[in-house]
Amino acid sequence: MSVVVRRTNTFTVRPLSEGDERLLRDLLDASASLWNELNYERRHQFFNGESIWDTADYRKQYVDVLGSAIAQQVIRKNKSAWQSFFAARENGENTAPPGYWGNEDDGRELRTFIRNDQYTLETGERSRLEIPVGQDLKDEYGLGYYDRLRLEVCGALKWEGDQSRLEIQYDEVDDMFRAFQPVTVPDSRQDSPLASEEAALDVGANNLVACTTTTGQQYCYEGRDLFDRFRETTREIARLQSELHEGRYSSQRIRRLYRKRTRRRDHAQETLCRDLLERLYPEGVATVYVGDLTDVLSAHWCAEVNEKTHQFWAFRAFIDRLACTAEEYGISVEVRSEADTTRMCPECGERENTQRDGDVFQCLCGYEGHADLDASRTLLKQQAGEIEVGSMARPVRLKWDDHVWSELSHSPERASPNEERTNQSTGDGKVASVGTA
Repeated sequence: MSVVVRRTNTFTVRPLSEGDERLLRDLLDASASLWNELNYERRHQFFNGESIWDTADYRKQYVDVLGSAIAQQVIRKNKSAWQSFFAARENGENTAPPGYWGNEDDGRELRTFIRNDQYTLETGERSRLEIPVGQDLKDEYGLGYYDRLRLEVCGALKWEGDQSRLEIQYDEVDDMFRAFQPVTVPDSRQDSPLASEEAALDVGANNLVACTTTTGQQYCYEGRDLFDRFRETTREIARLQSELHEGRYSSQRIRRLYRKRTRRRDHAQETLCRDLLERLYPEGVATVYVGDLTDVLSAHWCAEVNEKTHQFWAFRAFIDRLACTAEEYGISVEVRSEADTTRMCPECGERENTQRDGDVFQCLCGYEGHADLDASRTLLKQQAGEIEVGSMARPVRLKWDDHVWSELSHSPERASPNEERTNQSTGDGKVASVGTA
């Protein structure tokens, strides 16, 4: 029986002229405006105990700017977000209703959704994407009745298959437009290795993720530089707040810094999930275990660690993004207790007479190793059951450079330099990666 799986192509798109860029921004901004208007009405109805499904006809209001198909997709996406919210509430989760895509004064989050049969994506020597726009925008920017907006596609697409709804969004941090295209592809032995291996993650403050697989491979994603930039922005926000006139609590610059800080973190987090799963998938990993930090986060006394885990790393948001991305690869994510994993010696099993100094873990038995990698290895052994954990290879150490996670070429734990990046670079220096949450 033929089996199909979902994958996501992620690539950058580039307007061919300044006029095309303004048109694209107007299109994405109108989509955000539609979302915000519809969401405002639904939030008002929700908090007043009314049905949220009886709303104004926003498709009709925005059809002249967005076109009927795009307006419909934004409305459907909002409906799906509210359905997910209610499903989470039924499961006992304490979650907030869908939020807004920014606002007009501080800048909206520019994004839109395009129905699968309403866009054309061609790849090759001159890869391009063509999308529809409403008649008002066509008139304003001089497009003919049958014309569509044409965008250049940067980079190669990895997956080929039946295309689904396309998402385009503007990345304010990297100043580029990104597109996300889910596709349905046939499963095969060549594309999908027999998945029976397992992996475990230790999510931390200094090292964002330490991973060990049953094949014996280990990965460590460093986070110190990322956190330092996060704190620098936080200090600048505090400085600006201290200079506000009495009675004022924020400003446009402060709100912009908050937004930039969040988007920078989310981009690094999203790319980490993608990079890790791109590595685990060829190894045949079927299940990823993640240590549950709930009790640790609620009880930790250290203000700096709390800042890292609550504000900077956003543990719960990371788990949700990891699980969403892993689903594209047919990999399941399970959150399990990580009790004693950070203080248990992987050699002798000692828990009491061990100590940690930074990344160094030491035991009285003489064992010394990397604390976070050892914790992920211990968690894996606890959860893998009868599956044997292979002998450890030299860990792969990775560092963020604002675009991709790159292997450290001079890490003492690497046998030889390896400066290849997992994402494909285009000829003009732009980066095209695969997938998103």
